[in-house]
Amino acid sequence: MSTFPWAAWAANLGVTLLAVAVLMALALAVGVRRGRHDGVDVVWGLGFVLIALVSAVTAMVLDPAGDVWRRWLVVVLVAVWGGRLARHVARRNHGRPEDRRYAEMRARAPGRFLLKVYPVQGAVMWVVSLPVQSVPYGTVGTWGVLVTVLGVLVWAVGFGFEAVGDAQLARFTADPAHRGQVLDSGLWRYTRHPNYFGDACVWWGLGLLALAHPAGLIGLVGVVVITVNLVKGTGAALLERDIAERRPGYADYVRRTSGFLPWPPRSPHP
Repeated sequence: MSTFPWAAWAANLGVTLLAVAVLMALALAVGVRRGRHDGVDVVWGLGFVLIALVSAVTAMVLDPAGDVWRRWLVVVLVAVWGGRLARHVARRNHGRPEDRRYAEMRARAPGRFLLKVYPVQGAVMWVVSLPVQSVPYGTVGTWGVLVTVLGVLVWAVGFGFEAVGDAQLARFTADPAHRGQVLDSGLWRYTRHPNYFGDACVWWGLGLLALAHPAGLIGLVGVVVITVNLVKGTGAALLERDIAERRPGYADYVRRTSGFLPWPPRSPHP
């Protein structure tokens, strides 16, 4: 395993931290001007694309001997994932009132609302992106090629689950006949959150890419953070509390369907 350019990577962390701060400041200004703040969810996906690009360009300057193919591979993977996610969220929010989660947060703590949304989301974004920031640095041997291939495969599984799950849910909710009903077909038959499971797989795939070097072990902190958040934080757990209050049939769906990891239903499908 080749020597990892720790000093260059440390400088990269500072550059991306500044980039995230500027991005979230711009997002805050736009949110205040619009009078609604769920646009920050669109910024979430695009923010990782920005971090990947900044890291690749910075690596070209600070570590010109690094592997160019891995440098731009991670940019492509993050751009495909983050671009699709941002587009999906923007289309979902278009023409609708502000996401109720943000409206409720503002009602509960109007004085601290903006601080809880933008700086916190920016900080989480930066921590989660740690593996993306390490991939553009250094060169790899056989081990690095193996974990890169494995990482791309895991990323592909995750991207498929997330994209297909979102598409199935969008079609289901667009049909007025399904109002108040629970989607329990397609990928949603095997997990209550195929999109969140896919999101976690995407990041574990990127984490595997980063394991070509010791810095990847630090990057796993970001992967764990996003996974825990998807399962217990603002992802699955928060969403289920909201849905359970509005859809009586959801309790039965919870009983028979895996909470996160895809698994056959506990009882025969109707």
